[in-house]
Amino acid sequence: MNRRIERFLAERQYDGAAWLAVAFACGIAAWFALPRAGQWVAFIGLGLFGGVAALKRRPSDASMPLGRIALGTMAAVLAAGVAHVWMRSELVGTPGIARPFAGMIEGRVLSRIIRPADGEWRLVLATRDPLSLRRVIRVRLRVPQAAMPANLGDGARVRVKVRLMPPAPPLLPGGYDFARAAWFEGLAATGVALGPIAVQAAGKTAPGLPALRATLSAHITTRLPGSAGGIAAALASGDRGGIARADEEAMRDAGLSHLLSVSGLHVSAVVAAGYLVGLRLLALWPWLALRLRLPLWAAMGAAVAGGFYTVLTGSEVPTVRSLVGSLLVLLAVALGRDPLSLRLLALSALVVMLAWPEAVIGPSFQLSFAAVLAIVALHAVPAVRDRLAAREEPAWQAGMRRLGGLLLTGLVIELALLPIGLFHFHRAGLLGALANVVAIPLTTFVIMPAVALALALDLVGLGAPAWWCAGQALALLLRLAHGVAEVPAAVALTPAFGPGPFLLLLGGGLWLALWPGPVRRWGLLPIALGGVAALTARAPDVLVSNDGRHVAVTGLVPGHLAVLRDPRPGFAQDRLNEMAGLDTTLVPLTGLPQTTCNTDFCSVVLQRRARSWHLLLARGSDPVPLRDLAAACERVDLVIAPRWLPASCRPRWRKIDRHSLAQTGGVAIDLLAGRIETVRRERDDHGWQVPPPTLPAGRTDQPVPPRWSPAAPPAAQW
Repeated sequence: MNRRIERFLAERQYDGAAWLAVAFACGIAAWFALPRAGQWVAFIGLGLFGGVAALKRRPSDASMPLGRIALGTMAAVLAAGVAHVWMRSELVGTPGIARPFAGMIEGRVLSRIIRPADGEWRLVLATRDPLSLRRVIRVRLRVPQAAMPANLGDGARVRVKVRLMPPAPPLLPGGYDFARAAWFEGLAATGVALGPIAVQAAGKTAPGLPALRATLSAHITTRLPGSAGGIAAALASGDRGGIARADEEAMRDAGLSHLLSVSGLHVSAVVAAGYLVGLRLLALWPWLALRLRLPLWAAMGAAVAGGFYTVLTGSEVPTVRSLVGSLLVLLAVALGRDPLSLRLLALSALVVMLAWPEAVIGPSFQLSFAAVLAIVALHAVPAVRDRLAAREEPAWQAGMRRLGGLLLTGLVIELALLPIGLFHFHRAGLLGALANVVAIPLTTFVIMPAVALALALDLVGLGAPAWWCAGQALALLLRLAHGVAEVPAAVALTPAFGPGPFLLLLGGGLWLALWPGPVRRWGLLPIALGGVAALTARAPDVLVSNDGRHVAVTGLVPGHLAVLRDPRPGFAQDRLNEMAGLDTTLVPLTGLPQTTCNTDFCSVVLQRRARSWHLLLARGSDPVPLRDLAAACERVDLVIAPRWLPASCRPRWRKIDRHSLAQTGGVAIDLLAGRIETVRRERDDHGWQVPPPTLPAGRTDQPVPPRWSPAAPPAAQW
């Protein structure tokens, strides 16, 4: 067996750097997946023990076998990933405030972000915890522009009336966990200012970059009204507030939403432009060109340009990660190394994971590195590399070959990003490859240079022609987005399908990309298994938000969710639709033939195969006679209420009320399997997980014991 492993690794040119980056990422992900500190310690111990045991030289070894080296280093790096993210969590993690708060606070301004298109500022303040006063916390506030004083600067001491909320956990299982993100950002609360800000001590009143960012955004939106100006402002300053909702949704469905947020594409374009312009300008001076290594100096200038652009657009973490990757590419170019290689990509990923290990489980990190890995892996295939290599041929043939290469590259990137988009957002554009073939060159070579040129020419009052060109290009981009988004079946929608299929898809994709030769085809098997599992995933039968106020039922109206509350558009309703894999209007439960409602409750009958399920959903909080409530509970399988339900309410299967939701968070119920998925696990030692409140006397954290099992329902149905 050892000889076979040795032969396998030697013949396939085992690249340890790439697999070490994968192992480090897996260790980080394992820390998030494992709920208890004892499991983290055991994982680290087993990894270190396995690494030492594998790397220990034996007397009979003339040289260390490659298989043992690979196994030992992978085990040690897995343990290092768990230890590193655990250490960062302990160093930067900040518990949220204990409960909502409304009142006056005093604090010091740490940072300001101006959002002119939204008509508001975003402030981060350092202040005393208003509920305990025993610790200094950081809070993020949304402040209406009218409430901002003119002389507010960084470091200013301010006093303001606010409404603060603890960082919110996911509304539903599998949803976005803002509490986790806030923990690593060091935020203990978020909120909104309820009145004007009173400055008690002035800070740095120099205009600085926030004012420059606001001035740029306002200037661009006056020159280019509507969503065109909003997109241009997003590219120049990071302010996305001026983009209409319909246009933003069209960009998302067309697979072009990555163009709206400053990320790898934009930073790379600025860095590449800085490098090429710097190289050309330096080459104009023969004396300098003969005495200096121009690529090195051009790379330094490009690094400065990329850094300034990153700071100008707000220094968001995804932008900083993109800058780090671009700087490593510049370093490779300056040293004469291949800028697109697996080893350089692995180094970039390791640098990012060392600085922000929590990014590994987020979509931004996964999408960015998956796209670059797809490009590197595709162009490492000998047949593709030979087909796209430069050769003596007519210009039209070279153009067609390059166009084919762009289409193939775009298609491979879309296939690589598809499972990530479906897992995190439950939707993905299927025609993004075709749209990006036009949109990326249009944005990189026309829109961004036109906006930059227009801003420069405006200094002397000659920017009108450049603004016209930028406006026409942006209008073309919006028409492209709407045209692609309106194509039937342009968007794939799936319900939440859990981590199992996603891990199969991700593991198969990594195997396909990292191994050379025919052995990479083995990765198609887990990809096929994960794809089938993801595409055949069923939407939950019942979705309940973490406060119990929002309840959605599938299957009552084909292709739509039936909701208990008024189905007005909003965050909660969007999340319910998203988790069910739908993008349609919501319908109210009242008035459906399967429901019977009064002012207090709705009774719902769900038909699942040969079984009828009876649900009782609470609508209000008015007092209900206990005897009537107990009798109603006796006749149903499942009771859901945002209020506390007494012990006399004993349904046949489950009771979900305010206190049980406090223990579990939002829930997703699969009636056929008799399974309930919850936001909060029974015990979770991660710092952002708030311990559930203590239940009243006589209550337990266990659900009402069922009087029958879903797998073996009672013989007689009522």
